[in-house]
Amino acid sequence: MTRQAPASDADLLFRVFNEVGIIAQLSSTAFERVMPEGMTLAQFTILNHFVRLGGRKRPSDLASAFQVTRATMTSTLQRLEPKGLVQIVPDESDGRGRLVEITQAGRAMHEDCLRRLAPLLDDILAQAGRGPFAAALAPLAEIREKLDRMRD
Repeated sequence: MTRQAPASDADLLFRVFNEVGIIAQLSSTAFERVMPEGMTLAQFTILNHFVRLGGRKRPSDLASAFQVTRATMTSTLQRLEPKGLVQIVPDESDGRGRLVEITQAGRAMHEDCLRRLAPLLDDILAQAGRGPFAAALAPLAEIREKLDRMRD
């Protein structure tokens, strides 16, 4: 397939973001197909956030981090808590506030999801090779960091 050069800087950026968006959609759908019954990508990303960064977070801080409404975050947390994957406790520094933390069951679920994703990731790597991923990682991380700073 022959691709034309971008006509302008705006066209370049649109095409890059369009490709990233399509990749996100395709990978999200593929990931959700292998997740355990009842586990959504939104729920997994919250578990992943806690595994990566640790600690306790306010629901409002999570909503901001994920760029979703507080209501959306509350709904997702209300699906995780009855499964025992997160614990929501009172914030002792704020009488009305709450804090969320991952539980051991949540860490185990995160590990289970990663185990289930491994064959899919192996297949993607076999199809595409390591090169494109290795070459894309640093520039994508740089773009993400800049966009992340812009939202604040």
